[in-house]
Amino acid sequence: MADSGDDRLFSSLTRTELVSLVHELTASAKTHQILIDQLLSENSMLHAQVEVLAARVKDLEARLNKDSHNSSKPPSSDGLSKKPCPKSLRPKGERPSGGQPGHPGKTLHLSEAPTETIPHPPLACGNCGHNLADVAPCGSERRQVFDLPKISFDIVEHLVQHKTCPDCGQLNCGSFPDDVTQPVQYGPRVKSVLVYLTQYQLLPWDRTKQILSDLFGSGPSEGVLQSALQQCAKTLEPVARTIKDGVIRAESAHFDETGLRTAGSLHWMHVASNRNLTHYERHDKRGQAAMDAIGILPAFLGRAVHDGLASYFAYACRHQLCNAHHLRELIFLIEQHQQGWAQDMVTLLLDIKARVDTACQLGLTALNPLEIAGFESRYSEIVAAGYASNPEAVHTGKRGRAAQSKGRNLVKRLDQNRDAVLAFMNDFDAPFDNNLAERDLRMVKVRQKVSGAFRTTEGADIFARIRGYISTMRKQGHNPLDVLETVFQGRPRAPVC
Repeated sequence: MADSGDDRLFSSLTRTELVSLVHELTASAKTHQILIDQLLSENSMLHAQVEVLAARVKDLEARLNKDSHNSSKPPSSDGLSKKPCPKSLRPKGERPSGGQPGHPGKTLHLSEAPTETIPHPPLACGNCGHNLADVAPCGSERRQVFDLPKISFDIVEHLVQHKTCPDCGQLNCGSFPDDVTQPVQYGPRVKSVLVYLTQYQLLPWDRTKQILSDLFGSGPSEGVLQSALQQCAKTLEPVARTIKDGVIRAESAHFDETGLRTAGSLHWMHVASNRNLTHYERHDKRGQAAMDAIGILPAFLGRAVHDGLASYFAYACRHQLCNAHHLRELIFLIEQHQQGWAQDMVTLLLDIKARVDTACQLGLTALNPLEIAGFESRYSEIVAAGYASNPEAVHTGKRGRAAQSKGRNLVKRLDQNRDAVLAFMNDFDAPFDNNLAERDLRMVKVRQKVSGAFRTTEGADIFARIRGYISTMRKQGHNPLDVLETVFQGRPRAPVC
């Protein structure tokens, strides 16, 4: 059999040349293997990097797609480019918008004591032209115009008189009222208007001064405004303690907090309120340290309605979670991750709410136990599906616990706090959400949008105290201007606690 070309080549080589060739081939193979290993390692690294970047892109897209309807972001952050989102998750009612049949309505009514009456008699007969100036009227028709009187300051001068005693010749002087301390000063009504405009209507100081200047021809200085605010806050100190004590004793209270830019750093405005009372307090912390310092939750034994911040669960009161927060988070999972269990949970929560509302309209005080059991069974099934759709993240070996997905954290919260989630189903006095506290905090955010921030912690504390008093008195049916006037008279009207 003839030798192949390779065989002839190898047969012509000496042993030394063959050994050298083998070494060269081995070295080349090792070099190629090293290159292959490097490429495989690089490929693995790039693959891992792609996974990290893909997860990062997914997270950024999720953040970009968050707005007021699927997260806790306020509607003002949605921007003008986004289509306005529905303001409520409640289904559209069957009744048409506007006043319903039988609604009394509100309109002006003729006054029986007009300030001025201006007669408009006919001057001459429209038929023959006879002069009617001396003819007595035989009837009349009236119309009234409601308008503001010309506004001006009511200036009251106080005169301290001097009298000489006719018996002994002693010169005696009268005394000014306690609240008249300056040669010229503003009275309690003007000060109450200043506080009302800046702390309730949230006007900046310059605009407040301009309004008063336009209306009265003279506007107070910033020093007068600041002095009025300090006087009001100091007078309201015991009233604020009364409101705080009232919240502590209440059977139910809503709690929330929001960031507050103060003195160049981030602080927090905490609110504790119910249908009759509102208490605000600023603190430089958000969590338990602030709540302990404020002192309401450590002594509170009623039902605390909140958004599920972990710090709230450190207290021994009964807890109820805000389902408006849950609905927004569930909608996010539906829209961004297409998780069916989230849609089922939204449907269930709204079904329970509708059933509770119907029962209340019928005068019932509780749902049927079988109906409750059916709702709870559906709840358990949906939570199980939520766990299946959001498996627990595997620990990567890094320090600390493995970060869980938003879906996993939500379903875990719904599972571990199901009594707090469904409190509104088992107790008709329990609200569905924490909107009351959010409404009480909304004006704090508006105040920041108008004026940017508080320059001092004193200014933020003054705002909190005055705003809490006005909110409380508004809830109890009082006119803010009237109650603020009593503050500057030194006898602040006390709320019912």
